[in-house]
Amino acid sequence: MIDQINRAYVLNLLQRLLSIPSPSGYCRQAMNLLEQEAGKLGVSFESLPKGGGVLTLPGQSDEPIGLTAHVDTLGAMVRSIKASGRIRLSSIGGFAMNSIEGEYCTVHTREGREYSGTILTTSPSVHVYPDARDLKREEANMEIRLDEKVGSKAETEALGIRPGDYISFDPRTRFLPNGWIKSRHLDDKAGVACLFGLLEWLSVNQKLPPRTVKIILSVYEEVGHGSSYIPEDIREFIAVDMGAIGDDLTCTEQDVSICAKDSTGPYDYDMTTKLIRLAERERLNFAVDLYPFYGSDASAALRGGSNIKAALIGPGVQASHAVERTHEKALWNTIALLAAYIMEQPGS
Repeated sequence: MIDQINRAYVLNLLQRLLSIPSPSGYCRQAMNLLEQEAGKLGVSFESLPKGGGVLTLPGQSDEPIGLTAHVDTLGAMVRSIKASGRIRLSSIGGFAMNSIEGEYCTVHTREGREYSGTILTTSPSVHVYPDARDLKREEANMEIRLDEKVGSKAETEALGIRPGDYISFDPRTRFLPNGWIKSRHLDDKAGVACLFGLLEWLSVNQKLPPRTVKIILSVYEEVGHGSSYIPEDIREFIAVDMGAIGDDLTCTEQDVSICAKDSTGPYDYDMTTKLIRLAERERLNFAVDLYPFYGSDASAALRGGSNIKAALIGPGVQASHAVERTHEKALWNTIALLAAYIMEQPGS
């Protein structure tokens, strides 16, 4: 099946998605793109009140299987404007402050203006500040230097910037000729691209899965409640999110990760076992790991009260919540495993 994936389509969509700012709750432009893509593939799209969407692809039976990935990313929000005109930020999502030091960013005002800036510590120069190296990297010690001629709070406010404005980080995306992909926000735009690669394969090859496929695109996963609501008829749910790499984990950047347990507890035994057996049958590069500091949209659905069986898979991503990297082979393995799962007859 891997040879049938429209790789150019997946990579092109991923590149476009990565170029669109979408911190949690600020995802309208990215969702508009995905709604348009769904229309091109002939898949129905329903907008949800919270800002996400549900894509429905009919199958041989009305009994649905649910898949999910999140469009939202890490980011920040203007907390306050300092007397110096610089901006104090408040983080959106669980990243380490040292991972954004020196990063270029954009401030998005509610009137639609955008301002370029750089995230720095309050002691940014070793030539000036004796604590430049040792200053603790925490929110109180970070600020945004705007690329505007501002030197006071009033001058920054005159630009239309105010507390509550969103801040997005430059993704610094690179697609390399040897298959490596490095960018911020591969978590989870790589997962979204995989789901659309699956839909494109189904559409072009006129595949009719045994069960109706419902894909939930969430926009608040990074803050914990992305797919806390899912359609009530879903009883089996797979989150497609990045596979973590490091420490005693076995996943690599070329694998599809199958997560058996994360911080919220074990995933469904039968679903996880089936995913492992299918990965073996299809001869995919895969790994089975436990992620003690991780939660997914499948666990958000469980916490939200959904009566479901849940599983978690996704492409391996190194340096998650920082300067991330994966390989296109991880995308192909993830799409192939999803295809194998949804095309299996229920109960087999």
